[in-house]
Amino acid sequence: MAAYLIKLYVAAVSDAPTATGGTVTTTVSPVVTRFHAPVSADMIGTTDTTIPAASFTDDAGNAVTTLPSPPTAGFFNVYVNGVLQQSGLSTLSADSLVLATTGITAGTPVVLEVADFSNTTSAITAEPTISAPTITVMV
Repeated sequence: MAAYLIKLYVAAVSDAPTATGGTVTTTVSPVVTRFHAPVSADMIGTTDTTIPAASFTDDAGNAVTTLPSPPTAGFFNVYVNGVLQQSGLSTLSADSLVLATTGITAGTPVVLEVADFSNTTSAITAEPTISAPTITVMV
């Protein structure tokens, strides 16, 4: 006599859980600072133009001693004679702004704008309602 193995077979279907409601509140508190400096002849080197931090003034006309470091959650823009420059053409450090050009004339105004968004926060202010999945077993 032959032996047969009997296996259990179960089929099931389910629906995905759904989420409704819920509120996320995001607060963006950017810190934007601007600095101004005229280029002098001694700033123009053989391969680039280096504007020391001490050459800049802030928006109120106050002299500065250091510049902000490039923000990790933000950006900086450089305007030369009022024209926005490509981001890869300048390097910002606390000590200076370096422009990858020597084709600039003494007396040309340079504006540095730094936008820092590191003070941005998000929080769930109202929890969402999430349904449990429905599983139907078919026999």
